[in-house]
Amino acid sequence: MDYGIQPPGYRLPDETHIGRVTLQVSDLARSAAYYQTVIGLRVIEHSGASVRLGAHGDDTPILELRERTGARAVPRRGLLGLYHFAILLPDRASLGRFLLHLGELGLPAGMSDHLVSEAIYLQDPDNLGIEVYADRPREAWQHSDRQLAMASEALDTRDLAAAAGSESWKGVPAGTRIGHVHLHVGDIAQAEAFYHCAVGFDKVVWSYPGALFLSAGGYHHHLGINTWARGAPSAGEDDARLIEWEIVVPAASDVTAAAASMTAGGYVAERAGASAVARDPWGTQLRFRDRGSGTGG
Repeated sequence: MDYGIQPPGYRLPDETHIGRVTLQVSDLARSAAYYQTVIGLRVIEHSGASVRLGAHGDDTPILELRERTGARAVPRRGLLGLYHFAILLPDRASLGRFLLHLGELGLPAGMSDHLVSEAIYLQDPDNLGIEVYADRPREAWQHSDRQLAMASEALDTRDLAAAAGSESWKGVPAGTRIGHVHLHVGDIAQAEAFYHCAVGFDKVVWSYPGALFLSAGGYHHHLGINTWARGAPSAGEDDARLIEWEIVVPAASDVTAAAASMTAGGYVAERAGASAVARDPWGTQLRFRDRGSGTGG
C-alpha cells in the first residue's frame, strides 16, 4: 500500500471490516419505525426489548436497537462516544434514490462530498448520528505524502439524484453493510495509542482538523475519531448511546492476536466465547469476532 502509516506492532488483516452496531434507545417502537420508514432497513428479529435490522434481501443484521425506557437524548453538543455510525450502500444509484426518498418525506439532512465518498447525514429520534453513504471507486482516491485525500465539500445533489435513474427507493438494498464508525473522544493521542498501536488500525488521514481516520486494508476509514465534543462527559448507562460496535476479522486466530495486542498495550481485553471485548479510554465498547461466528457480517 502506497499510503497510510502502519501500527508499530500488531496490524489488523486487510480483510477486516465493521460488523453490527448496537444502540441504546429510549423508545424501541419509535426508533424501529424510524429506521424502517426513514432509513429503509427491515426488521430481521424482534426479541423483547431489542430489535435487529438489516438490508432487504439479506438476513444479516447490521444494526441492533436495545431499549432503555427514558434514556436521555444525546445533547446538541454531543457526548464522548458515538458521533455517527455509517451505513454503506452498494452503489451511487442507491444513494441517489435514498436522497430522493428523503426529499419525498420532506426531511432535512446534512450532505458532504468527501472525495472518497458521498454522504448524507441524519439524526435519529434520540439524536444519535447516522451517515448513509456510497464510495467512489478506489482507483479514483487521491493521496499525497502517504496521506489519503479526504475533505468535506458541497455535495452535487443534482448529479447524485440523476444517478438514481428511473428506479424508486425500495429500502436499503442487499449488499449494504456498516462501512465505518466515527467516535467523539477526549484526546487524539490517547485514542491513537489505543486504536492504532493496540487495536492495529493503519492511520490514513491525520491532518484533518481535530480528527484522525484509521482503517485496515487501505480503506478510506473504518474508524474516525475526533475531539469536537472535548469537555463533554462520556455517554452513560442512562443515555441514548452506542453500546457496542464490532470489528470482524477473517479467523479465530486473528481475534486471539488482536486481544493479545491490546493486553500488551496495557488494556483489558476479555474473551467472551469466540469473541474478545474491550473498551476504549472513554468507555466505548468494541467486540472482535471472526467471520464464521455470530451475525452481522
